[in-house]
Amino acid sequence: MLMEDHKRLIRELVEFLGAENVLEWKIPRERRIFITIKKEKLRDAVSYLKDHEGLTHITTITGVDAGDGIEVLYHLTKKDLSLTLKIKVPMEEPIVDSIVDILNGAILYEREVHDLLGVKFNGHPNLKRLILPDEWPEDVHPLLKKWSVDEIRRVIDGKRW
Repeated sequence: MLMEDHKRLIRELVEFLGAENVLEWKIPRERRIFITIKKEKLRDAVSYLKDHEGLTHITTITGVDAGDGIEVLYHLTKKDLSLTLKIKVPMEEPIVDSIVDILNGAILYEREVHDLLGVKFNGHPNLKRLILPDEWPEDVHPLLKKWSVDEIRRVIDGKRW
């Protein structure tokens, strides 16, 4: 029964967002769904999942340098389901709209992804540093593949903290 319910959720989300905005989906096992959407539909998808499916708990937001962009993954849960919503932002302009006003729990996770990967969250109430020191160079995001440990040390040493 759960698998059928998961397929219904996906079918209704695709209908709500438009098939052209849902790039991929999979159900690898019971109680687990992955959905990739266009970044422009993120807020609509999160609102829909919250209001229609009861996915009100965000466990974390993660990100990864995929080479051709940054993948941002929103991990949402409820009692019988873990759903990951994935978007991709371009490396040269890593900007996406904040979801803090929809799911308040995203406030620290967006700051963490901003610190470590440089993604800017439009509408976030306060994107100040969370993990990295305040003195950390603004353009150095340590989880981007372009930064090796040696290169980060060179930049930090050059700033003479």
